[in-house]
Amino acid sequence: MPSEEWWGEGVRFACVECGRCCRGEPGAIFFTAREGERVREVLGLTEDEFQRAYVTLRWGRPSFVERRNGDCVFLAADGARCRIYPLRPAQCALFPFWPSIMASKDEWNYHAERCLGMNAGRLYSPNEIHCLLNQTPFEDL
Repeated sequence: MPSEEWWGEGVRFACVECGRCCRGEPGAIFFTAREGERVREVLGLTEDEFQRAYVTLRWGRPSFVERRNGDCVFLAADGARCRIYPLRPAQCALFPFWPSIMASKDEWNYHAERCLGMNAGRLYSPNEIHCLLNQTPFEDL
């Protein structure tokens, strides 16, 4: 694997389950058709009910709606837990290993100021990071 990336020695990350990545900043919570189907089935909703209650379009793609304050609609009332955590979309599961965040050390550091788990926890090797980046379903994350 190439090691010329700024993260050639790896990076540290451990989710501390604070919910900060799920709240407060408007954006998009993209999901694939299969991910949406799994959530809809677990919630016991019809396609129409699911679409009306939980789905919007962002930049032409389905995204989970956000509350008025920017929080993900699936963030629990205590603000620290995802109500669909086992089914969360790949976008959520792969954070912070998104191409946009891994693009530069400055971008990583910007997000690390908001995420207590970045630069802490276990060391992810360059090989692991490459694998995670290759799992990202949306190139513009």
